[in-house]
Amino acid sequence: MRFASLGSGSAGNATLVEAGETRLLLDCGFSVKDTVQRLARLQLAPEQLTGILVTHEHDDHARGAFKLAARYQIPVWLTHGTYRMCERYLPSQAVTVKLIDAHTSFALQDIEVHPYPVPHDAREPAQFVFTDGAHKLGVLTDVGSVTPHIVAMLQACDGLLLECNHDLEMLRTGPYAHSLKKRVGGWLGHLDNQSSAQLLSQLDNRRLKHLVAAHLSEKNNTPALARQALSEVLHCDSDWIGIAHQAEGLDWRDL
Repeated sequence: MRFASLGSGSAGNATLVEAGETRLLLDCGFSVKDTVQRLARLQLAPEQLTGILVTHEHDDHARGAFKLAARYQIPVWLTHGTYRMCERYLPSQAVTVKLIDAHTSFALQDIEVHPYPVPHDAREPAQFVFTDGAHKLGVLTDVGSVTPHIVAMLQACDGLLLECNHDLEMLRTGPYAHSLKKRVGGWLGHLDNQSSAQLLSQLDNRRLKHLVAAHLSEKNNTPALARQALSEVLHCDSDWIGIAHQAEGLDWRDL
């Protein structure tokens, strides 16, 4: 089992999860052309995708998902609330849509998918844990606060893609309007570095092989600050913490 990022940040997000011949794309916030180019960097073509999962309806996660799905006949899985909010993205071509319950696991060939609800300013957002029976990958981005259920879902992961959206001081003194600062830093917004580190401290990390900081704000955070916060919890070298970059994404990580 392995995972990679096509890109992560406010300009677009997409994560790849692969086990055996099963390849899932989690979110697609890029144009079809850009997505195809980013897939090629990871030696993949869109025809090789088994399915697309959409976490929520915001542009940087969903705007390209349905056009990609329609062009390459890829089914899409998402909650009912997210689907209703994504109807504006639906192309004229038919798209196979599979509605899911954010509390109910399901299997997609070689991968078992465990969705879970998160607090975020969207209609029915969900994040996901993936397993092939031997390895576990946890993904958590676009979440404003940590719940006990989130902590339970992310225990004992082999790989963890964890939001480190902003540094509190950089957000406070940065260029965003006051209303946007309140939204980003609110309980339905995005996790700051210290909140992510606090969550990490509550997890059983004995199996953790890869920790990747994701969805970093280009204006309110730096990779160094995110790495510092997370590495202090794990007592590891800060360079061990991976970064899912907006432009370059993240190369394959094997679990």
